Amino acid sequence: MSTNAFAQAAQLGYAADTAESSSDTVDVNESSAATEAASLRTPDFGSDAAAPKRQREFNKLQKRLRRLVGNAIVDYGMIEAGDRVMVCLSGGKDSYTMLEILRNLQLSAPVNFELIAVNLDQKQPGFPEHVLPEYLSKTGLRFHIIERDTYSIVMDKVPEGKTTCGLCSRLRRGTLYGFAEEIGATKIALGHHRDDILETLFLNMFFGGSLKAMPPKLLSDDGRHIVIRPLAYVPESAIIDYANAMEFPIIPCNLCGSQENLQRQNVKEMLNEWQRAHPGRIESMFKAVTNVAPSQLADRSLFDFNGLEAERERRLRDRIDVAPLSDGNELLEWKVVR
Repeated sequence: MSTNAFAQAAQLGYAADTAESSSDTVDVNESSAATEAASLRTPDFGSDAAAPKRQREFNKLQKRLRRLVGNAIVDYGMIEAGDRVMVCLSGGKDSYTMLEILRNLQLSAPVNFELIAVNLDQKQPGFPEHVLPEYLSKTGLRFHIIERDTYSIVMDKVPEGKTTCGLCSRLRRGTLYGFAEEIGATKIALGHHRDDILETLFLNMFFGGSLKAMPPKLLSDDGRHIVIRPLAYVPESAIIDYANAMEFPIIPCNLCGSQENLQRQNVKEMLNEWQRAHPGRIESMFKAVTNVAPSQLADRSLFDFNGLEAERERRLRDRIDVAPLSDGNELLEWKVVR
């Protein structure tokens, strides 16, 4: 793939919008690119006097999202020609936005790649099983709904009052990794955005004693799967605006997302407060995540502090001294006074 393939696609703006299953998987749909193009979602802007303004604002927002996602894909080599990308769809605003922007870019990208939407139905009580199949059927995309009762496992293993997120995410990840291998997916796309990455950075610093976040692209521990986060550059505020405009059928997460006093929620509020008091701080912190200087930290596995003496000797040995040009003035004398 050319290095600027998605950068080119991202600059096309809103033009595209205006002009095999396992035994525990259900609702599979496939279609051609033409059908997908015809089924890209477009908001209803109304017919009142303010409708043109709403449409302009939406077009500007979607173009911004395309640019940010396209740049992230280019910067980290997330998608290549011929990739089969499994897009993990939870029913939340982030994954809906990721899917729609990837579909939008897919139509104008100069390389071919496949998108397959996948949802894991964890059998939470009251989970609206009809919502995602109905939504995905209208897109024309190939999709799968995996049914696995991880909810009962989490409720059985996690003591009452404790956070369920850790175990829930591990069970979900294992199921999705296994299914990705089954359908031959070359990439697994997750909907984490810029704010998620920063929240994870602070969570690990505050509670884990480590300086790490969520990488935009990673290789799974078993070496079998490449995970990508196309929304890595996208602020959550832009996703909220886009989801509201698109009127996605949001499915709330009653298992983990609405639990009280989660550490992540506390960190989110802290970051939002900083941003309100000092606009631009979030952008600066995220830039720092992409601009790490190991020699200015203290991790001995990342920088050879014990080798600095040898490095000094090497530099002194290889140094070429250049005599300064004289301007006729005498050199200033100096002495040690203490």
